[in-house]
Amino acid sequence: MAWHGETLVGFDLETTGTDPLEARIVTAAVVRVRAGEPVGRRLWLADPGVRIPEQATAIHGISTERAAAEGRPAAEVAEEIAAALTGHWERGVPVVAYNAAFDLTLLTAELHRHRLPSLSERLAGRPIGPVVDPYTIDRAVDRYRKGKRTLEAVCAEYGIALEAAHDATSDAVAAVRVAIAVAGRHPSVAALDPAELHERQIGWYAEWAAGFQAFLRRKGNTEAVVDTAWPTKLLAPAGA
Repeated sequence: MAWHGETLVGFDLETTGTDPLEARIVTAAVVRVRAGEPVGRRLWLADPGVRIPEQATAIHGISTERAAAEGRPAAEVAEEIAAALTGHWERGVPVVAYNAAFDLTLLTAELHRHRLPSLSERLAGRPIGPVVDPYTIDRAVDRYRKGKRTLEAVCAEYGIALEAAHDATSDAVAAVRVAIAVAGRHPSVAALDPAELHERQIGWYAEWAAGFQAFLRRKGNTEAVVDTAWPTKLLAPAGA
C-alpha cells in the first residue's frame, strides 16, 4: 500500500508568534490518522513563560492568563511532544505537518532553550523523519497555481473541510487529509516511499527558498537571505 493509505501522524503547534526561533509553544497536537480519520491523539496546553501577544491570542484563542493558570511547564510539554514524535519515527510512521519547517524548527528551538535532547539525539544521531509537508509538496507539484498557500486555501483547493482553523487538533488532521489528497491528485507523489518523499522535499524546499531569495533581491532587498534548510532551520542561542 502507498504511504498515503497507511497510518499517518498529524502534528501542529499554536504559538506566541511567527518567528520559530523566538516564539514559544502554546498548544500542540499529535494525532494518529488512518484513512483520513483520527484514531488517537495527544494534546497539550503549555504555559510559555512569556506573555502571549494579543495578535496571537486573537488567532488561537489562548490568553496569557489562561495559559498561566491551566498550562503545563513549557519544558515538560516540549519533552513530551519530542518523545511522541520520535516514537512514531522509530516505528517508521511519517509525521505530517503543514509548513513543517516552522513547527519543527520551533520545537527544536524549545528543546534547545530548555537544554533537552534534540530530536536527532533521541534518534541516536539519525536525521529526523520521515516528514510529510503538504505545503512544500503542493508548492512543488502545482507550482504555477495562483492564490494563497495557507492551510485554509489549500484545504479549499483539495476539497478538505477545515473544522476550526488555528486549533492544533483541527489543523493537524487537516494537514494529513491534504497530504492524502495531494498524493491522490499527483501519482508521482504517491509513488514515492516516505524516505524518498522526505528527500525530495529537502530539494523542493531549497529550490523554492533560492527562488524566493532571488525575488526579494530583485525587488530591492539586496541583503535578503532565505534559509534553504528543511525540515528544521538553525537553532536559537541557548537560554530563554
